[in-house]
Amino acid sequence: MTRNQQQRLSLLIVEDSDEDFEALSRIIDFPRERILIRSGIEVSRQYNSLPLAIHRCIDGDDALDCLDRAGKYSDVSDMPYPDLIILDLNLPGTDGREVLTTIKQSEALKTIPVVILSTSSNPKDIAACYQAGANSYMLKPMNINELKESMQMLLDYWFKAIILPVSDVSSVSSGANRHLLKR
Repeated sequence: MTRNQQQRLSLLIVEDSDEDFEALSRIIDFPRERILIRSGIEVSRQYNSLPLAIHRCIDGDDALDCLDRAGKYSDVSDMPYPDLIILDLNLPGTDGREVLTTIKQSEALKTIPVVILSTSSNPKDIAACYQAGANSYMLKPMNINELKESMQMLLDYWFKAIILPVSDVSSVSSGANRHLLKR
């Protein structure tokens, strides 16, 4: 059993659109039935839901505060650091590009995988994100069925197919030493 299967995982979604966040969270939380068939005979049925805690930040500043345990997050010691971050690029205030760069420059946070989920197919945006350390770049489908399929592939890959790193943030003590981001 891998670490991903042993404990509740945490997903941070940084998305300013209420509609997009609602669609993503419904897709992620929706249990999917998977039927295993061998030699033409149904062997078993499994429900494909993950033990996943979903947290949302509505803009870049909120995400940076969350990750740095600053602002309204300064007293939130029991909230785990995310195992995966889904990050929109076009956010109000501090945009997703700057959030990505800040995360990947932090020694304690840089191992947390960041998946960009954006409507931008601009090759310059894609290249800039990968150069800044993005682990994946996905186009946000406008069709709900395509979004379901894309999110299922993303979840299967990041939470089932691979073993996620144990973040260095677990060793950070509370108090003044816990600020992890250079801002």
